[in-house]
Amino acid sequence: MLEEELFEQNLKLLQYVKEQSGAKILLALKGYSFYESFDVARKYLDGCCCSGLYEARLANEEFKKEIHTYSPAFKDDEIEEIIELSHHITFNSFSQYLRYKDKLKTKVSSGIRVNPELSFSEVALYNPCAMNSRLGVTIQEFQKELLDGVEGLHFHALCEQNAGALEAVLESFEEKFGKYISQMKWINFGGGHHITRDDYDIKKLIDIIKDFKKRYNDIEVYLEPGEAIGWQSGVLVASVIDKVHNGMDIAILDTSAEAHMPDTIIMPYRAEVRNASKEGEKRYTIKLGGNTCLAGDFMGNYSFDKPLKIGDKVIFEDQMHYTIVKNSTFNGVKLPSLAILKKNGNFEVVKSFDYNDYKRRI
Repeated sequence: MLEEELFEQNLKLLQYVKEQSGAKILLALKGYSFYESFDVARKYLDGCCCSGLYEARLANEEFKKEIHTYSPAFKDDEIEEIIELSHHITFNSFSQYLRYKDKLKTKVSSGIRVNPELSFSEVALYNPCAMNSRLGVTIQEFQKELLDGVEGLHFHALCEQNAGALEAVLESFEEKFGKYISQMKWINFGGGHHITRDDYDIKKLIDIIKDFKKRYNDIEVYLEPGEAIGWQSGVLVASVIDKVHNGMDIAILDTSAEAHMPDTIIMPYRAEVRNASKEGEKRYTIKLGGNTCLAGDFMGNYSFDKPLKIGDKVIFEDQMHYTIVKNSTFNGVKLPSLAILKKNGNFEVVKSFDYNDYKRRI
């Protein structure tokens, strides 16, 4: 359930960053693609960044503003439609750029993704600058003689990080690729900027962007936050459907960490539960588990003031980003319905799922 008021608060903060810094901000569909909320988001953001053809189609159909498309590798049978849909296309290698250069149309601005070889990601799975990364061209592999027609450079090195990390990555980017920036029309600072988090240094971000633009003749700067857009704006509401005991009380919910909150396992992180605390901090501790056959389908141990009963609701906080785009029908478990709590207080279920959705995905 998206809480529209909280969602719009995030968007207004992003609009403030845009106005103060002069940067453009794109919605990263890989992190947030709840298109039933795009009528609100498009008021504040400049467009979408897409990871391939299907996301570009979604952006074209539902967002209807700028479309920036990047993929580790484009395919021959998709590239022409991607070109037709996109305003910017960023290539992951010079070989891909050369392969499709002659197909590009005048309305499309081409860029190359580069690897600044510096990242502060604490999880190796999310580090695009790790050793042997396939994402972006390193300075050792950069072919300046092939820049004819290239109008932008794109780097992405952050994951849920503050402005200080951007400052350091930008320094590395400029040290390696700064001599080519004056040839460009735009620079994309990628995603991972946790702008809407309470402790994010907004002023520092604005100053970094303004200083960069000043150094390079007011060059266009793009940011691509995904998680920051949906951050703390919605919940996953589950119900207790049974309780068992095996050394401790265990609640079985009508949801699944594996199927419906996979990022909590992959990242990994512990999802906060409304009115609950860590194990032992409140009187009644219980393990929360999902309704699949996977033995490890657990959300973790939580404590409550009162024992959970069958039929009780369990509300997992901050579940709008990366859950909708990553969830699955593993084990035939039904997908959660999607709903919006409107600013006027109206509650609207905008999409529900059934057996046909499960069958289509097999």
